[in-house]
Amino acid sequence: MIGRWLVRILEANEGWAKPLGDFVQKLLAAILRPLWPIKDLLNGKWLGHSLHAALTDAPIGLLLAGLVFDFLDMRAAADIAIGLGLVSMLVAAFAGLADYTDTDDRARWVATVHATLMSFAIVVLLVSVVMRLGAPTGDRSIAIALAVIGFAIVSAGAWVGGEVVYALGNMVNRHAWRFGTSARWTKLDVEEIPEGTPTKAKAGPQTLVLVRRGETIHALHDQCAHAGGPLSAGTIVDDCIECPWHFSRYELSTGRRKRGPTTFDQPAYEVRAADGGGWEVRRIGSGTGQNR
Repeated sequence: MIGRWLVRILEANEGWAKPLGDFVQKLLAAILRPLWPIKDLLNGKWLGHSLHAALTDAPIGLLLAGLVFDFLDMRAAADIAIGLGLVSMLVAAFAGLADYTDTDDRARWVATVHATLMSFAIVVLLVSVVMRLGAPTGDRSIAIALAVIGFAIVSAGAWVGGEVVYALGNMVNRHAWRFGTSARWTKLDVEEIPEGTPTKAKAGPQTLVLVRRGETIHALHDQCAHAGGPLSAGTIVDDCIECPWHFSRYELSTGRRKRGPTTFDQPAYEVRAADGGGWEVRRIGSGTGQNR
């Protein structure tokens, strides 16, 4: 019941958040996409997990510790904890902006609300830190009150951030629940596979993209692990296929991610000639998002 009430409050912000989010996303895309090594670092491609999600625990823990120290009148410890919490929020924000660059539709404007709340919290906490530094031994009532308000805003922003991930599925592995059974050979519904052209095919309930290179046929799942884009509509770049939506790249032979924003590998399949003609495929690996 509380959840429904909170969602209604969130949805009341769509009117301003959607146009603002569309503008900011275009600006960030123009800045970050050409700097793809930095963007890959911030997305967490190297980690196999969203870096932003991993970093957000630090500010919440530090800010809460700072409030506890304030309550105990441990001033130096409180100042250090609140200051480090503020710094860690800024670091997490940079990683979050990289994810935001490739966030679409409803998730984008909800993420805009999240980012706006966190920006307000940073300003409030910064004022608290400045007041603490200006009065190390005097009355701290206002500084502590601002820290409490800042933490409350951070908590609200964290709830909205959770909505982006858990309710809207942003930055999650699109294949997490796809493979519940052991891999087995399955006949493809195509027989002719043109050279060097991404070709969509069905293998039972799964939709794949096939790329022939000479006598070798590479097969990956068609749905991009990052946000579900159709790889069969993508392009071949060197030894990779590039998603047409957000430009993630996967190695054709292994499905391993070679460029973000994806933080997961793509399910890959081995291909062999089928009895009676045509082709059949079998999934390689467990589909956990990290190919061996």
